Amino acid sequence: MRNYVIFTESTADLPIDIIEELDIKVIPMVFGFENESYVDYPDHRELDIKVFYERLKNGERSTTALVNSKTFEEHFSPELEKGNDILYLGFSSGLSGTYQASLIASEELKEKYPESVIKCVDTKSANIGQGLLVYSAAKLKRDGYSLDQVHDWVIENIPHTCHWFTVDDLNHLKRGGRISAVKATIGTALNVKPILHVDDDGMLMAVDNVRGRKKSLGALLDKMTETCVNPEGQTIFIGHCDCLEDAEYLAKMVRENFSVKEIIINDIGPIIGSHLGQGGITLFFFGTKR
Repeated sequence: MRNYVIFTESTADLPIDIIEELDIKVIPMVFGFENESYVDYPDHRELDIKVFYERLKNGERSTTALVNSKTFEEHFSPELEKGNDILYLGFSSGLSGTYQASLIASEELKEKYPESVIKCVDTKSANIGQGLLVYSAAKLKRDGYSLDQVHDWVIENIPHTCHWFTVDDLNHLKRGGRISAVKATIGTALNVKPILHVDDDGMLMAVDNVRGRKKSLGALLDKMTETCVNPEGQTIFIGHCDCLEDAEYLAKMVRENFSVKEIIINDIGPIIGSHLGQGGITLFFFGTKR
C-alpha cells in the first residue's frame, strides 16, 4: 500500500498537539485588518489569538482570503515528489471557493505526477466540524486504513457531522450578510442569541433564536440530545472565540447528560472567528443527521 498524507486548511481549527501527533498537514489561510495581513498558522504565531479577538471586540473588522490553486500546488508538490499520495479534506464549498481551487490544482498536478493519487473531498463542513472529520480520518490512517478506505469513510460520515453554533455579538452576522441591520439592532436590544448550524449543502443557516447566553448554550445541548448517536464512543469537540469559561460550561453540561468518550475544547481561529466574533461557541459531534 502506497503511503499517503492527509491535508486540510487552518479552518479545521484543530489543537496543535493533535495536528502534530497525527501528522496532519495544515494549509494556512490568510486574514487581516485593513492594510495588515497575517497567515493563520495553527499555533497563531503571527498574531496571538487573544489579541485578535480583542481587536474584534474593539470594533476592528477582519477580512479573510481563500486558498488559491497555486498555494495548493506549493503544499501538495513536496509530498508528491516523495512518492506520497494525497487525501485533502477541504473547507465547505458552501462557504468558500477554496475547495474549487483544490480541484484546479489537483488536475494540474496529476499531469505532472500521473502515478500519484490525489483525492479532494468537499467536507461541507467548517471549523472543528471539518476538524472532527480530519481528526477521525487521521486516526483511521494511523490504524492502517488505506487512502480509499479513509476516503469512503469520510464521504459516508459527512451527512452525520453535526455543527451547532451560537454567537454573542449579532453585528458580525450582520457584516457577513447573515442577518439584516434591523434584526441585529433589535436582537441586540432584546438579548437575542441565534442558534445556527451548517446544513447538508455546507451552508451556514440560522434555525432558531433564544433569549440570553445561558439559554443559547442549553439550546446547543438540546440539539445534541436530539440527534447524537453512540456518544460513549465519541470524541466531542467544542470551539470558542475567546470565551473559554462558556466553553467549559457547555462541556460540563455535555458530561452531565452524556457518557462521552472525550471532550476536546479549542480556540476558534481567525478565519472562522472573523465571521462569528468574540463570544462565538461551537459544538460538534456525529449524529443521525446534520
